[in-house]
Amino acid sequence: MGGPIIVPRSAHNISRNGISENALKVLYRLKGAGYAAYLVGGGVRDLLLELHPKDFDIVTDAHPEQVRHLFRNCHLVGRRFRLAHVRFGRDIIEVATFRGVANGGSDDREHSDSGRILRDNVYGTLDEDIWRRDFTVNALYYNIADFSIVDYTTGMEDIRNRAMRLIGDPEQRYREDPVRMLRAVRLAVKLDFTIAPESAAPIRTLGGLLAEVPPARLFDELLKLFQAGHAVRSFEMLAHYDLLRYLFPGTAAYLAGPDGSRVAAFIKAGLGTTDERVRANKPITPMFLFAILLWPEISGRAAELEAAGDSASRALVVAALEVVAHQQALTALPRRFSSPMVEMLAMQARLVKTRGTRAQRLLGQKLFRAAYDFLLLRSRCGAVDPAVVEWWTNLQALPSEEQREVLEEQGPARRRGGRRRRGGRRRAPAGGATP
Repeated sequence: MGGPIIVPRSAHNISRNGISENALKVLYRLKGAGYAAYLVGGGVRDLLLELHPKDFDIVTDAHPEQVRHLFRNCHLVGRRFRLAHVRFGRDIIEVATFRGVANGGSDDREHSDSGRILRDNVYGTLDEDIWRRDFTVNALYYNIADFSIVDYTTGMEDIRNRAMRLIGDPEQRYREDPVRMLRAVRLAVKLDFTIAPESAAPIRTLGGLLAEVPPARLFDELLKLFQAGHAVRSFEMLAHYDLLRYLFPGTAAYLAGPDGSRVAAFIKAGLGTTDERVRANKPITPMFLFAILLWPEISGRAAELEAAGDSASRALVVAALEVVAHQQALTALPRRFSSPMVEMLAMQARLVKTRGTRAQRLLGQKLFRAAYDFLLLRSRCGAVDPAVVEWWTNLQALPSEEQREVLEEQGPARRRGGRRRRGGRRRAPAGGATP
């Protein structure tokens, strides 16, 4: 393999004005101590694309302990990859040591039977480090010594052609870390790139490797995919590469069923609202995101339970708990999100009842607004009577006193069996209290 192409400062558009002050401090201190220091990864890529990077990663020939010696505000992290984190308040500059190749002896590297890297602390040189990077566009090194860019692969060309291309044999690289399949999708969507044909080809046959990835890590990757303002396109690409069935198998089954187009329309509509909120700098929560992605399976299971005799509200709770329990083993979902999600979905059955004190109690619940938004989404997709949503919309617009007057004028919802006899004991209907 030939040597790298050195792109001088005059031939690229990266300026130190685009690099964070803290990253420059780390780069210059490493250089001043006699170490090599390069900006690498997404920061270089985004600067070349005239974007504004949020993170600046640095690579050096200094070992983690040597980096810690230079910076009192440094902490060493990680077992799989040993890294130095230099902290400036909330800003963290990640510093990695050049990775090396296996030496066949006492190197600190471990793989699973399928080829996934479990631990990797083999240090090396810049010439070796490049082949441990994932994509060519993430393997460009900005040298603080002379402000040049070092390109060992086709990184600069792929930037120009807007192509995501793996370094090395794609199947081997995906086996080393199956999450690279999700990263390929995420970065292609984020940057509006295409995945190079040879890098895309193995994805459909290797999706099952995602089962080896810890569920908590997959949860984090899903948040990156769906909470960056490109959720609809991410969903479409995951479906295109047949990855959804390894992440949301129940939903994937409904997408492949007779109502697949309707299910896809609902999910895209929901993810579209998430993208709109990101663009408007409004908060988003994994609770609502997972409710959208899991709703086809939850509502389908709830319909089965209701047909078997459960109330609509209870059926939704039981179905949501069943689906969440199964999902935990795949992509995890912390209880701080799953518990309110179940509660919000259970409210869907109660929101269709717009009379009396029950409606007033719903209006005062913490999750009412999220439940209302979900009801609105379902209505837009034809699953809820628009008149119900209009009633709640108009009610929310009224002052509190007028809200009470409207509800009092309507009176309580009449119970089954007619009016309760005066003085008689109040009895619950068969099957338990009406939700």
